[in-house]
Amino acid sequence: MKIVSLGGGTGLSTLLQGLKAWYPADPAPDLLEMVLEKAYGRQEPRVTDLSAVVAVSDDGGSSGRLRRDFRVLPPGDIRNCMVALSEDEALLSKLFQFRFASGQGLKGHSFGNLFLTALSGITGDFQEAIQVSSEVLAIRGHIYPSTMSDVRLEAELENGRVVKGETQISRSRRPIRRIRLSPRNCRPVPKALEAIAQADVITLGPGSLFTSLIPNLLVRGVATAIAQSRAARIFICNLMTQPGETNRFTAADHLRAVMDHAGGQRLFDYVMVNSGPISRSALRRYKATGASQVNPGSGELERMGVRVVAGDFVREKRTGPAAERWVRHDPSQLAKAVLDTCAAHRYWEEATKSSGPA
Repeated sequence: MKIVSLGGGTGLSTLLQGLKAWYPADPAPDLLEMVLEKAYGRQEPRVTDLSAVVAVSDDGGSSGRLRRDFRVLPPGDIRNCMVALSEDEALLSKLFQFRFASGQGLKGHSFGNLFLTALSGITGDFQEAIQVSSEVLAIRGHIYPSTMSDVRLEAELENGRVVKGETQISRSRRPIRRIRLSPRNCRPVPKALEAIAQADVITLGPGSLFTSLIPNLLVRGVATAIAQSRAARIFICNLMTQPGETNRFTAADHLRAVMDHAGGQRLFDYVMVNSGPISRSALRRYKATGASQVNPGSGELERMGVRVVAGDFVREKRTGPAAERWVRHDPSQLAKAVLDTCAAHRYWEEATKSSGPA
């Protein structure tokens, strides 16, 4: 299977971490697998190519500072994807994720962001810097920015006000009517479009709907490439709503916003929703921030013409000094569901062909 995953933030890196386990260092099948497949028709899922297409509209934190000071694309989300796909998740990944806690000019920066920025200056090309960094980390797969243009996010709120910049949009508590990129006619990275055209599976999500997911679809040609693909196209819905972006959004509301920003094109055949339980303590923690569990609303999704893939995708983590409960997608469960959905999609595609006119 050739997989292309679009997104940004921590959601994309979570999915990639799970998919990497199915992407062997040697993509060629071994002798035992070949014998089993020949004798019994048994074939284990195998990822033969894995590409991440990453949004580049972040303007906050370390990425935002480097973007303003050195005129580079924001490196943070790309760094997270590199670490998720790295062969050695121990020392090198810890090095790339190391964040300086002090030092004039260094405080708040991560080493990986500085490394990517330095390589950009040396090579004169951010894409080349990604390639070199990927070789250093020995990553399994490819990472592409959705565009090489210096784009900014703009949001039109329900009250008509326009907010500029991802950071300001995330801080706003007014519902978002529409999101757009500035400049609007930004060019895609050609290799990203090639990967989409050749993919067996295309995923979008999980991640912040308006600031990490939809921006990828606003890059010229990306939504159309997905719409024209015969791959298994999967939208992975978030576990929780996000205050200021998706207050009270159901899974169908998430998909509806995606379709609306793609000009009404049908981009996805499947929507993955969580049906697993979330602890009361975690739900109380999120409620205090204005967030709630996303309602799957399977019936409404099916009326929109997509198949619903439900599963227990939750992993709860205790973080922070108070050991508060936070919920995240389980990388292994999510990746397995993606591969199973692709296998089912292939089955239905073959069944449709065989039952069609001669």
